[in-house]
Amino acid sequence: MGVFSLLRDHWWPELANVAGFVVAFGLSFVGHRWLSFAGSATTLGQSFRRFALTALAGFACNEAAFVLFYRLLNWPSLLALFLAMVIAAGQTFVFSRFWAFRR
Repeated sequence: MGVFSLLRDHWWPELANVAGFVVAFGLSFVGHRWLSFAGSATTLGQSFRRFALTALAGFACNEAAFVLFYRLLNWPSLLALFLAMVIAAGQTFVFSRFWAFRR
């Protein structure tokens, strides 16, 4: 959300959201692999591939929700992004827990 906030006045908000995703992806993988799901039975490579698919699915959900709230419903960009992130975070956690970092 910080990356988005820095870029939203200079880029299209949808592209600022993409930039935020790119930055968050690496941090999120490291946090999930070594903290949230430290007892994972998957290999590092297997977890990374699965997490990449999970994260991309979550981002697709995030971007679709963001566009809906921001462009179609005319919500303020930060509110639209916040709600889109909450929705996508739930989806990403479920996919991560039961597939990407399956125990």
